[in-house]
Amino acid sequence: MKIEESNIVEANDYRVIIYPASRPFETKEAKAITEKLFDFLATWAAHGKPLSSSFKIEKNQFIIICVDEEKEMASGCSIDALGKIMREIDEEYQLGLFDRMKASFIENGEVKTLKLIDFKSKIRSGEISKDIEVFDFSKNTYLEFLGNFLLPFERSWAASIK
Repeated sequence: MKIEESNIVEANDYRVIIYPASRPFETKEAKAITEKLFDFLATWAAHGKPLSSSFKIEKNQFIIICVDEEKEMASGCSIDALGKIMREIDEEYQLGLFDRMKASFIENGEVKTLKLIDFKSKIRSGEISKDIEVFDFSKNTYLEFLGNFLLPFERSWAASIK
């Protein structure tokens, strides 16, 4: 189920796992990924107990998995199972979901992703204006995700680039 369609209440702070792709999804890819994740999450369990979970594709490039751990904690085995399906998706579509050495940002209304070293270099040289918004993939809870996934440059992790 998608987050928008789930019964997860946003007032509770659920665990979030963010998988950032290195590029936007093509329409057919997004449809196939949605189907795979819908099928996987429908049967996702920890020690035989179903996990209350949902997902959404944000900005056509980021897969957001949400788990209500107040009902049932995601175990090591269940997280491994999620990692396995995400690796399958990553390999099938060459998305770079596990490459954490990249930066994604919005410039002129468009999501852009660069290798981290290139992003830092372009910030330092002024090729990329500091008038951008930067994504933060380190958010672990849904409330953090809602409020701090996309921040103005000066409030983001990127502000520390010298």
